[in-house]
Order: sequence, then C-alpha cells, then structure tokens
Amino acid sequence: MRKQYVYFLCMCLISSLLAAAETNTKTLDDAVQTQVDSQQVNKQSQQKVNMLSNETQDIAQVYRNTLRKSDSLETYNQQLSKLVSQQKESLNSIQRQLDNAEETKRSIVPLMLKMISTLEQFVALDIPFLLDERQQRVAALQEMMDRPDVTLPDKYRRIMEAYQIEMEYGRTIEAYNDTVQVNGIDYTVDLLRVGRLTMAFQTLDAEVSGAWNRETKKWEILGSEYHRSIQKGLQIANKQAPPDLVKLPIQVTE
Repeated sequence: MRKQYVYFLCMCLISSLLAAAETNTKTLDDAVQTQVDSQQVNKQSQQKVNMLSNETQDIAQVYRNTLRKSDSLETYNQQLSKLVSQQKESLNSIQRQLDNAEETKRSIVPLMLKMISTLEQFVALDIPFLLDERQQRVAALQEMMDRPDVTLPDKYRRIMEAYQIEMEYGRTIEAYNDTVQVNGIDYTVDLLRVGRLTMAFQTLDAEVSGAWNRETKKWEILGSEYHRSIQKGLQIANKQAPPDLVKLPIQVTE
C-alpha cells in the first residue's frame, strides 16, 4: 500500500513537472514568438524610418536644388532687367533721334531748295562762262529734289558739290572755244576766264579782242593794246606759257 502511494506521488510529481515544463515551453515559445514579432515590427519600423529618411533626404536635396535654381533665376532676372532697361533707353534714344531727324528733314528741305534757287540766281548774275554747263547743273539739282529714290543726304551732298565747283571757278583760269555776239555779229573766239575777275575773248585770227562788261551785261570790243596781253593770257591758261603778269580789263562793281 505504501509503495502504491509513493508511486502515485511520483506520478503526480512527474505530471506536475511535465505540466510545468509544458507550460514553461509554451511560455518560452510565446516569448520567442513575441520577440520575433517584435523584431519583425522593429524591422518594418526601421524600414519605414529608412524610407522616410531617404524621402526626407530626397526632399531636402530637391529643396536645396530649388533654392540654387531660385538664386540663379533671381540673378538672371536682375541682369535681364538691366538689359531690358538699357534696351528701353536705347529705343528711347533712337526714337528721339528719329524725331530729331524728321524735324531736321522738315527744316533742311526748304533750306536746300533755297540754296538751289540762290545758286540759280548767282549763275544768272555771274559772268557768262560755261553758261550751259552751269545752268544744266542747276536744272539737274532742281529735278533731283523731286526724286524719291535719292536720299536726303545724297541731295544735300550734290548741292554742296555744286557750290564747291562754283567756288573753284573763282580760283582758276581757263581758256576754251565759244561763240560770242558783239553788236549783233557772232564771232567764233577763244575765251579767257581769270577767276571771276574778268572774261576776255580773241577771234581765231587774233584781229579782234574784247571783254565782258558787267554793267551792260554785254560783250564789247577792246582796243588793240589788249591784243598781245589777251593772247598771252590764253597761252598761260592753255599751259603753253609760264605764269606771268598780263594786262587785262577788270571792272570793279559796287
């Protein structure tokens, strides 16, 4: 009986130990599983943290890039604003020049017409040398003023050239053949011009000499005392003789 009791106690103890071991094993498994689950959660959390960190870094990089671009754009816009301001000033300057040019055009055209008219009167009142050539030059200038294909600067230049030619006449001497009328008689003569001081002529046979009278606006016959001097003047003008003093009739007008 005592043995059975001891056996029973041993069985109970073994059962308790087995139950305790099973309980401990279950508890350990639960603890391990909890730890595994916790690690898995931590892993997932760390992954999320890493992902958020990467996203944060990407956003920060984008932000820094945006700031750099913003600074660059601001600098570019400032420079562009300066360029635009300078271009506006240039356009304003060009517009002012155009306005001034238009105003100058309105004032210079009447001036050029007046210059041509004055030149025409001057040729008519001057001693009658190269008369056809000079009158044709004036007529060409008058015709030119009505031509739209000739620019304003070109018109002004040609008028000034005509004035320059007239000025040169006053500093030169020349001789050429022409026909003059004296007392209703036409003579073929050699004409001598000395600047604008005087014009004299001599017939081809050197028998008749004459000069232009500024007061009467006519040719008149000179005395024989002028034959040799006019002939010598013609030789000098034609470069057939060296420069020398010659006696020529000169009228001084008031």
